[in-house]
Amino acid sequence: MFHVQNTIDFTEKQSALVVGLFEKNKRFEGLLGDLDQALNGQLTELVREGDISAKFKGIAKIHTFGQTAFKRIFIVGLGKEDELTFTSLREALGKVSKELQVAKLTDVVVAVDAFATADVDVLDVSHAFGEALPLATYKFDGYKKKSNEPERKIENVTLVTKHDVEEVKTSVTVGYYYGVGTNSARTLVNLPGNMLTATDMANYAAELANKYEFEIEILEKEDMEKLGMGAILAVNKGSVEPPKMIVMKYQGRDEWTDVIGLVGKGITFDTGGYSIKPKDGIIGMKSDMGGAASVLGAMEVIGELRPEQNVLAVIATTDNMISGEAFKPDDVITSMSGKTIEVLNTDAEGRLVLADAITYAKHHGANYLVDVATLTGGVIVALGMKTTGAMANNETLFEQVLEASYEAGEQMWRLPLFDSEVKRVRNSKVADLNNSPGRDGHAILAAAFIGEFAEDTPWVHLDIAGTATTSSSHDLGPAGATGVMVRTLVTFVERFEIK
Repeated sequence: MFHVQNTIDFTEKQSALVVGLFEKNKRFEGLLGDLDQALNGQLTELVREGDISAKFKGIAKIHTFGQTAFKRIFIVGLGKEDELTFTSLREALGKVSKELQVAKLTDVVVAVDAFATADVDVLDVSHAFGEALPLATYKFDGYKKKSNEPERKIENVTLVTKHDVEEVKTSVTVGYYYGVGTNSARTLVNLPGNMLTATDMANYAAELANKYEFEIEILEKEDMEKLGMGAILAVNKGSVEPPKMIVMKYQGRDEWTDVIGLVGKGITFDTGGYSIKPKDGIIGMKSDMGGAASVLGAMEVIGELRPEQNVLAVIATTDNMISGEAFKPDDVITSMSGKTIEVLNTDAEGRLVLADAITYAKHHGANYLVDVATLTGGVIVALGMKTTGAMANNETLFEQVLEASYEAGEQMWRLPLFDSEVKRVRNSKVADLNNSPGRDGHAILAAAFIGEFAEDTPWVHLDIAGTATTSSSHDLGPAGATGVMVRTLVTFVERFEIK
């Protein structure tokens, strides 16, 4: 899909050229200067008239009417050069990618060097474009009747740069894998609950493992019963769909040591159980497996990039339904760890399946844990819809996850985990723990509960209840699933250092 070259062939006709323009440019230079000359100064005239602007994310589409090798020129406004960041550049490239899609182009040339600054180099630009293109042009058509008109997509992208060809090719390809993995997670979250059961998710993971040669284990209900996974089994009791515990291993080192465990909540539909959700709150609960989707998307990228790390993915998946067999408030269950849990809220089921998943991840040798889950409405109240809530028991591990989120451009904010909240989780007259001590501080209490199973293993919890979906389209994608934390997890794994 991507081709990189050091020169532009002005004799070969091309569909479109994408080039950046900073506000400091008083006159066109370099490639834009050559094009302006070929167009008899028309670009300069369009700037004077305000049809071309360097204002950030302003997109000008110029038809050349056969006067240059390019049928169209897309000029992307980049604002002030010293204010451009990797994240803002990716948004601008996402916006122009949408314009390219609307134009139904199949091939495009990108003048990479025109987007570079002292702080955002050519390799950053290449990675940003590699990510932005698939993210911005992603669509989930669902189950609508297909149009007879053939769909036209961008199939060939030529990056022109003075930089080393192989380095640019590598950078844009890595960015592309990040984008594609995120889109895979988006699709999983967008699928309705009847189209993505726990069995379907296990089959998807098996296909992923086969493609990338991961070691895989899928625990069936009978296996969980033998292992004493009473927490996930309790959540599954009301369902006709069997639960699955999915384990994938990627070994990037000679020995299975210093293992990073990525744990995902995979509730394929959440009614709330007997603590049933209201009719408005139950819509959209197909997305309650967003954490599992993030882990699966990250494993796809890891499979492509093959980092020199050991990674263990554990996904606990079931739906949370109501029946005569379903678990109830006041029930007491025994988790795989042996700790007993008083169930005060059957809608606090995510932390229950994560309890057994985290215990099983440790059983498989995870030395570091990061769990991802659409866990609480409380995190939305605290941080809104654009910021992931984070809690941790280890400063060093959290700092590495936080740095990865900055680099990936995914907002995250840490909430505290005090002993007072741990004591509330431990406050049960009939069991070791209770799963829902109250509404106040709910996001923190949920993390405190999960931390009881991480115990002394360095652990970070990511609550994506607000960030897993969005109600409006944006420069890097449509409304619906976001695929949040895929890029953060991959960046964390790639940059991980044992400290």
